[in-house]
Amino acid sequence: MKLTLRVNGIEQTAEADPLQPLARVLREQLNLRGTKIGCGNGECGACTVWVEGEAVCSCLYPAFRAEGCAITTIEGLATPERLTALQQAFIDHGATQCGFCTSGMIMAASALLARNPQPTEADVVHGLTGNICRCTGYRQIIDAVLSVGNKQ
Repeated sequence: MKLTLRVNGIEQTAEADPLQPLARVLREQLNLRGTKIGCGNGECGACTVWVEGEAVCSCLYPAFRAEGCAITTIEGLATPERLTALQQAFIDHGATQCGFCTSGMIMAASALLARNPQPTEADVVHGLTGNICRCTGYRQIIDAVLSVGNKQ
């Protein structure tokens, strides 16, 4: 199936089985490798991207459903010259560790901050539910998100 996708503001086409996960299309067809595939069954959140502004697990999202949709990946949040405030906060707070979960965490946290620019710690914990980190124990991640929310 030929798919037309608007990824990070650019219309792109890809050839994919309609039931192929969007994560695989992004990584293998469009070479957007920031989206990670961890568990492959929607439990870790490493594959989180936005489809029409909503955070989704792209390892579970069938590619055909993304036809004509606006998709944002981690590559679409910043420019090569400048990180977003949240990306910088992850660095400043040591929230990256091995980095495998980082893109999914940042995508989920960015979606949270777009909905709720002043989240409480409980809001952040709830907003990151479904995103798993094996390295940081979450404290640095929560602190990074809260630091950006407190500046807005």
